[in-house]
Amino acid sequence: MNAAAPRPALAMMVAGAALISTTSIFVKWAHVAPTVSAFYRMAFGGGMLWLLLLVQRQWRGVNRRDVAWMLFPAVAFAVDLVLWHRCIRDVGPGLATLLGNFQVFVMALAGVWFYRERLSWRFLAGLALAFVGLWLLVGRQWQEVDAQYRLGVWFGILTGVAYAAYMLSFRHAQKEKLSRSPAELLCINSLLCAGVLALIATVGGDSFAIPDLQSLSALLGLALFGQVLGWLLIARAMPQLPASLVGLLLLLQPGLSFVLDVILFARPTATLDWIGLAVSLAGIFVAGARAATSGEK
Repeated sequence: MNAAAPRPALAMMVAGAALISTTSIFVKWAHVAPTVSAFYRMAFGGGMLWLLLLVQRQWRGVNRRDVAWMLFPAVAFAVDLVLWHRCIRDVGPGLATLLGNFQVFVMALAGVWFYRERLSWRFLAGLALAFVGLWLLVGRQWQEVDAQYRLGVWFGILTGVAYAAYMLSFRHAQKEKLSRSPAELLCINSLLCAGVLALIATVGGDSFAIPDLQSLSALLGLALFGQVLGWLLIARAMPQLPASLVGLLLLLQPGLSFVLDVILFARPTATLDWIGLAVSLAGIFVAGARAATSGEK
């Protein structure tokens, strides 16, 4: 029997997921192109982290090894954000966040393949519940939606693959290769990712102009809550938790984002949508809570 996952790490992961659940809302409020909002999230967030590290006298500069190990996570996260922000535009913030968390399946499989983690029947049952809940929210009306909406759904699914690649590569660099604090790694990753996104936006002909105060406030909030506070908590918790449990706990993010979408943007929501959300959260409870308390993986 493996040791139970530490409660402080579980609490940090849950708090981090709650904070990053607000990111799609800020993206919706910012009146800029999808790639540009992603760029400002990473640029503002990386700048905030750099200033924090300077004040705390914890910034040690950057060397080639740091850049080499963090470049792949930065590119993966840039691809994730480009796809996800387009998904938000096409299907709305709540559903876009749910679709992006297709990563849970990739994370679980990667945990088995790379880290030899064992998935108990309770975890698999919870995963199945989460999948059924997501299907109720996405799949049952597939024939009734237009082509742009369907394209947004595919953007969301591909976002999940890119997101899993980011999570796994960042976790590997943090846990195995780099003796850096989570804040330093996040800062380096954010600034590298901002550079990749700036290149993509420039090639795509997007304007970097921030048109109004609402957009500026939204972009600053996106950076502070989504990129700094939320990911600091997640980065501190990830090395202490199995990859499969990390992916499952992060399903809290789409649930909360969906609720915010309904409250703030009056998203049309049928009874089956709420049932789908409840089933997904039940899957999180069944698999996540049992794995945490019993030490099963």
